[in-house]
Amino acid sequence: MLERLRSRSEHTDFSAQLAASAERQLPARIRPRQKASAETARALWTQLRAQSSARAEDEDAIADTESLALAETYGRNIENFIGTVKLPVGVVGPLRINGLNAVGDYYVPLATTEAALVASYGRGMEVTAQAGGVTSAMIGEGVLRTPAFVFADMVQAGRFIDWVAGNAETLRTVAEATTRHGKLVTIEPFMDSDTVFLICRYSTGDAAGQNMVTVATQALCAHIIEHGPVKPRHWFIEGNFSGDKKASYLGLHMGRGRKVTASIELPDGLIRKCLHVEPEAMLAYGRVAALGSTLSGQLGTQAHYANGLAALYIATGQDAACVAESAVGFTRAERRDGSIFFSVTMPNIVVGSVGGGTGLPSQSAALGLMGLKGAGKAAALAEVVGALCLCGEISIIAAIAAGHFTRAHAKLARLR
Repeated sequence: MLERLRSRSEHTDFSAQLAASAERQLPARIRPRQKASAETARALWTQLRAQSSARAEDEDAIADTESLALAETYGRNIENFIGTVKLPVGVVGPLRINGLNAVGDYYVPLATTEAALVASYGRGMEVTAQAGGVTSAMIGEGVLRTPAFVFADMVQAGRFIDWVAGNAETLRTVAEATTRHGKLVTIEPFMDSDTVFLICRYSTGDAAGQNMVTVATQALCAHIIEHGPVKPRHWFIEGNFSGDKKASYLGLHMGRGRKVTASIELPDGLIRKCLHVEPEAMLAYGRVAALGSTLSGQLGTQAHYANGLAALYIATGQDAACVAESAVGFTRAERRDGSIFFSVTMPNIVVGSVGGGTGLPSQSAALGLMGLKGAGKAAALAEVVGALCLCGEISIIAAIAAGHFTRAHAKLARLR
């Protein structure tokens, strides 16, 4: 890097290039448009072609006829709509699940640009199906919102906590009045000197619930400000304590979303037959990978939850940014008599079968493909997510342990 900078500095004035340039005229601002139509999209493209490097062929690719015909539908989920970006969607399966809510065989759509990903998850599904299927269970749920209140001193903070404890039922009623499906399960104060965070845990029905819990908590906070025993110096709807779209220790231990555990025992013979690797090599790699996770300070120990999560979240209209917190958890591989026990435990799976982007045309179809669209399906969807990630862990552990990882990626990425 230093060599490149030295070479460039011979003909580039970095001081001038990096200096603030408020005097340089800005191009016209993109003004917020909440409602979308084919006409508003075309107007934005006219501005982009005039004031940016956008070309007519760029407009044709993003603002295609079908996308513009559905502009109002897409516009419910986005501002300044200019079209859609197309991603390849692969399908893999069957994923056999023996779950509390997901029972049966599922074909799973995955949207990704990473070659080898779909094939890898498919390999994991094949071996687990031959072993009888993945056991998957949602064992907890609760989306967090953590408003923060700053007081003059810790005495006021203590009085505030005492009041919250005595008025918990009233606060619950106020919060739940904003939603038909959300329930305020617990309110847990966390005090740091003059500052109090309220850990508000909600169940959110079949929605992922991010907006739902924000609106409910806003009403709760408004009631606190009006009726509380002391007025805070400052208060904020979210104190950056909940782990919203971030990997956190709080989420790791308490969960933020739907907590799922999934497991299976794979006989040694099936591992050799389907994964082409010695079972002991998988266990040896598992020990090294766990050590690497610990030494590098990772939250949890796992190989690549984010791959499957991102692909499924994008395909089914979930909030893709929630991969940051969902991709936290623990993968285990342990010797059993003549087999290896594999499991994943994921405390923060933030998914819904209704709401958000799940109602968009392609995303709704992807959920429909799995039979997991609409009310009553979110718990099963979370169990599918856990089982999917378990299959991905098994496949990548086998590939690295057998020395096939690089070869598979080179082979399957050959068309790029």
